[in-house]
Amino acid sequence: MAVHFHHSESGAADLVQELTEAGSQAKSFQADLFDQKQCQALIDEVIAFFGRLDVLVCNAANFERVELDAIAEEHWNRALELNLKAPFWLAQHAVKELKARQGAIVLLSCASTIKPFRHYLPYLMSKAGVFQLTKTLALELAPDVRVNAVAPGAVLPPPEMQEDTVQRLLKQVPLGKLGRAEDIADAVLFLATAPFVTGHQLVVDGGEVAGDILR
Repeated sequence: MAVHFHHSESGAADLVQELTEAGSQAKSFQADLFDQKQCQALIDEVIAFFGRLDVLVCNAANFERVELDAIAEEHWNRALELNLKAPFWLAQHAVKELKARQGAIVLLSCASTIKPFRHYLPYLMSKAGVFQLTKTLALELAPDVRVNAVAPGAVLPPPEMQEDTVQRLLKQVPLGKLGRAEDIADAVLFLATAPFVTGHQLVVDGGEVAGDILR
């Protein structure tokens, strides 16, 4: 398994060690996904080391709070470059190898593609683009490569989030709890291995979107 990191080298090393101890072959790779050339080089390095690429999972993201009247070009650039353009560059460069393996791509979108919220407009627009990228790539790459997305809801709120905000989020989730990283990983694994699923966005949100529709 290839583990990508930008700055979090120690975290990537810990994950590689955990995977290795569990019996998997794993290696970390550094790349700045804001840079198209580094996106392409990352794919090349992974294939050179492992000799193959079966599944591409794109989960790096910018999640930046900004008030509407404070939004500047830099906010759009950060959101679109990392959240939308980087997954495209990675997928585009991986296509040849993924086609040879009848592989899969799993992108990380967001439940906000269905139920938006305030103060994160560039982020929300970038994730809406990921949803469309998923469907479009699924059509472009069929029948050789399947492309799907996982759309997390209230999962792993940022450390700086106030407790009252967390509690307000919980009240909107019918299952009455926040999601875990494992919940998202399970969804990714399902989509990576489901042979007759493509162009689909799987919402993993404890029922929040459904609950909003029913109210």
